[in-house]
Amino acid sequence: MRSLFTVFSLLLISVTGFAQDNYDADLIPSNLRNRANACIRNEETTIDMRSPDNVILNVKKAITVFNQNGEDEARLVIYYDKNISIKSIKGEVYNSVGKLTNKFSQNDFSDMSAADGFSLFVDSRVKHYLPSVNQYPYTLVYNYEIRNKQNLIIPDWSPKPADDVSVEKSTYTFICKPTDQVRIKTHNYSGTPEVLTDEKQKKTIWKASNIQAVRTEPYSPAHETYATNIQIAPQEFYYYNHKGSYTNWKELGKWIYDDLLATRKTLPATTIEMVKNLVKNEKTEKDKARKIYQYLQDKTRYVSVQIGIGGFQPIAASEVDRLGYGDCKALVNYMQSLLNAADIDSYYCVVSAGSEKKSMDPGYASMVQGNHVILCMPLKGDTTWLECTSQKIPFGFLSDFTDDRLVLACTAEGGKLLHTPKLTTAENLQVRRADLTLHSDGSISGKMNTIYAGSQYENQESLIGKSITEQHKLLKQTYNIDNIDFEAVSFAQKKDISPTLTEDITTNIRNYAPVNGNKMFLQLNAFNVKRSIPEIRNRTLPVYINRGYTDEDTIIYTLPDNVDTTLIMGQDKTLKSDFGQYVCKTSLDGKKLTYYRKFILNDGTFSAEKYADFSKFINDVNSADYLKLALSLKK
Repeated sequence: MRSLFTVFSLLLISVTGFAQDNYDADLIPSNLRNRANACIRNEETTIDMRSPDNVILNVKKAITVFNQNGEDEARLVIYYDKNISIKSIKGEVYNSVGKLTNKFSQNDFSDMSAADGFSLFVDSRVKHYLPSVNQYPYTLVYNYEIRNKQNLIIPDWSPKPADDVSVEKSTYTFICKPTDQVRIKTHNYSGTPEVLTDEKQKKTIWKASNIQAVRTEPYSPAHETYATNIQIAPQEFYYYNHKGSYTNWKELGKWIYDDLLATRKTLPATTIEMVKNLVKNEKTEKDKARKIYQYLQDKTRYVSVQIGIGGFQPIAASEVDRLGYGDCKALVNYMQSLLNAADIDSYYCVVSAGSEKKSMDPGYASMVQGNHVILCMPLKGDTTWLECTSQKIPFGFLSDFTDDRLVLACTAEGGKLLHTPKLTTAENLQVRRADLTLHSDGSISGKMNTIYAGSQYENQESLIGKSITEQHKLLKQTYNIDNIDFEAVSFAQKKDISPTLTEDITTNIRNYAPVNGNKMFLQLNAFNVKRSIPEIRNRTLPVYINRGYTDEDTIIYTLPDNVDTTLIMGQDKTLKSDFGQYVCKTSLDGKKLTYYRKFILNDGTFSAEKYADFSKFINDVNSADYLKLALSLKK
């Protein structure tokens, strides 16, 4: 009996060991194949913080790619620089039945500069590998080890990187000394980590398993807001010969100010005198700042610098003054130094920039949450924000790149979180008037005037300065109407804190209103049709509308003589919901047929159950936008 048990145990061990290394795709449970383009079979991430200047990252990962859409998950990209050294990389590729087809090592990787196309100086490099496989599914297995000579930035853990990826098993292990003080942020992790401590080290292990892929739901919040995530920030840190300690935003902002900024603000005496003369006739601090900002835009240009601590520390203001260029950090620091010369206070502010609004987490300070720097001037009763990297952006205007979010202001007293102004639904405005002639052959021609404001100002601002050919090409993409041509295009800007851009176009569209027998079919809304969205049952995520806006269109058609106007009936439609409102009206005055449309979309977060109402509202707008009149032609 004992002998039989021993044989059975050995067999079980053998089968279990084989199963762990068997990458036959058919062994993946069916629930993990559903909706998945890739499946993480096993991932083990271990971070060993041996000291602040010696952090070892080890990653072992096996991932099965089901189809071409899952290729990005198999792409292995590793960044390194003087602070990060790659100790080893090795891997294997298996076919659909788990047969080894290829091995690779560090020598098989492409190695290139991590230059982003606009950085002047970059000391980061990147190793890149993607197996050349055209038969699916296949499995990529790899193991790499990296040494970091810093612990200011600890890699976080997100076991499920995307909606279309499933996870069989994933673990995240953080090792440090028992006396090390670290802050841990746990987001959407339902379990309890395993903690193993002895006299030499403390090991904390998080585990996740059997996570299914899910369908991507439109108008969802950012992935990181609902995905499982673990972040770690040591209290005592080391980074490029800089040491510090922080547990909150006040302490972090204080370190940034004292250690990275305070010594970089000195300007030449001649420049200080120039600034004083530049603003001597201006009466208010805001007028002085506007004058200095114009000087900044005229003198400097944006060039990224990403070397060593330069990733966080600006080059000196005196160097920007001499060279005339710098990255966001350097230009904000330079502008702040110029303002100091005019006795105007300002704050150097770290922000998570991007069209998707992301705020600093009030309850968890970390160095990795920001990717850009802007400037805040706390003028009396009139706080003004400045984007210092653009030579074209108006004074006091923050675009949708940095609006409506919490940012870290770094001051001599310490860091504090401030909220940038919001571009509101009413401010994000597009107002269009078109006077068009409908010809008897169904073509239309005429002039169109459109005013853009708020975030919609930025939609078209990039066209200014481009060649006429390029403008026409981009406008055809914007309006996306068959047979549209532009005879003349011009732009005018009003550059102030609430800027506007005016677009004037002379256009013609061939075969716009097709003629069939004694009917001409005219789609009244020529230029601004709201796209439909899918209807989704059993929605799981909230409905998130990142930015609201208001569109108002008036199109006046002069009808041809052969249209029987006596048969045209006016049509009105009004839609209202929590998500916005829609109005369209048609009216006739002689041969002038006027179409009016106004659409308002509200920003905000709504419950998942509201998606059915939202999709109905948007799709009803889409249907109304496609309204066509069947114009009767005189015989």
